[in-house]
Amino acid sequence: MTSTPAPTGSPSPLPADRVAALRERTAALFAGVRADLEALVRIPSVSNAEFDPSHVEASAAAVADLLRGAGVPEVQVLRVPRADGTPGAPAVVARRPGPAGAPTVLLYAHHDVQPPGDAADWDTAPFEPTQRGERLFGRGAADDKAGVMAHVGALRVLADELGVGVTVFVEGEEEVGSPTFVDFLHAHRELLAADVIVVADSTNWRVGVPALTTSLRGLADLVVEVAVLDHAVHSGMFGGPVLDAPTLLARLLATLHDEHGDVAVEGLVRAADPAVDMEEDALRADAGVLPGVRLAGTGPLTARLWTRPAIGVIGIDAPRVASASNTITPRASAKLSVRLAPGQDPAAALAAVTAHLHAHAPFGARVTVHDGELGKPFQAAGDSPAAGAARWALGEAWGTPSVDVGVGGSIPFISDLLDVYPDAAILVTGVEDPDSRAHGANESVHLGELERVVLAEALLLASLAPRA
Repeated sequence: MTSTPAPTGSPSPLPADRVAALRERTAALFAGVRADLEALVRIPSVSNAEFDPSHVEASAAAVADLLRGAGVPEVQVLRVPRADGTPGAPAVVARRPGPAGAPTVLLYAHHDVQPPGDAADWDTAPFEPTQRGERLFGRGAADDKAGVMAHVGALRVLADELGVGVTVFVEGEEEVGSPTFVDFLHAHRELLAADVIVVADSTNWRVGVPALTTSLRGLADLVVEVAVLDHAVHSGMFGGPVLDAPTLLARLLATLHDEHGDVAVEGLVRAADPAVDMEEDALRADAGVLPGVRLAGTGPLTARLWTRPAIGVIGIDAPRVASASNTITPRASAKLSVRLAPGQDPAAALAAVTAHLHAHAPFGARVTVHDGELGKPFQAAGDSPAAGAARWALGEAWGTPSVDVGVGGSIPFISDLLDVYPDAAILVTGVEDPDSRAHGANESVHLGELERVVLAEALLLASLAPRA
């Protein structure tokens, strides 16, 4: 990979002896941080409605206990109702007021996790943390229970030397789209108010090089259905003049990209190309691209990943091969995930994709689009003192300058935070690296990176405290 370090900003906000002391304390406490992460991973806190919600409750209780043990005196497990009136998932909110005149920092993470998927795809049991080499494997080990432990670990490291007010907000339904997040913010607006917000749910450039995430793509998803018949008919009797719905769906989906693999939907915007790029071999290795498969699109790889739209088919409904009959299928549908460049309005993007699908209906097939989830992109504001402090802390913890990066994924609630707290400085950090495989089988966290994240957050909090 090639990269350009972010500007380092002001000189070291902390004296060298304080930095050294925090580094030593982090190393001494890290075994406990790792053990507590393992205990959290053993709780299968999948927030998907098809899984047992008692595990999410247990996870919230465990996080609350960890924060009490880290010296945070005011700890609550809170929830607000969903749109259907049922209770939302449990969120942990812990508060430790700071000295008079000190800023307040909100530390965000989430304790719910993705479903494990097929157990056969895992090399070890997904909810039994297992170390191989320098990595700890298990569902949630990276996303985002490592983020929870980054906050807990930093608070343990600083202990009574914490010079800022801290509110810790650990959500319990991020992996299902944070359905009550906005209502939660409004219900607890004063409790969660902060000058600086640290979101520990992103990634670093690579193992050994830290990053501050300054942009995230937005999201729109939808289901498109293609119908050609009002019922299935014999493929021999009618095949030829009547094309089946899966074939026409495939032709329709193919119009979403041009011959180079760039998105071909009018109305989807591009943001500026990033200042950093990566080598193709690194991307191919990180993603597990098969030999001979060409990468799609044109321009810098980081632009294709972070600042340009992407459209993927994430599900198809059509007859299964094992149960298919010899008929012309009357209808088929596909679920599309549309990632949006920073600066794109999600509703406008959804309208653009919908218009494209209707305009390109093959052979006059009936095309129906069902709207899904929308999520706003994020673009960090210009440089700020908090961002400068974060870059300094990351550089000190890793011993190398941090990189400003974008992320192709979406964290829509960050824009919700900005809507409610427009004056707060938002810093998006994380524990993951390109090999963490969040959401997939064999998810893992690099233990050395986790220790550096704990140190970096401790240094950041210490640097934000007022000094005489």
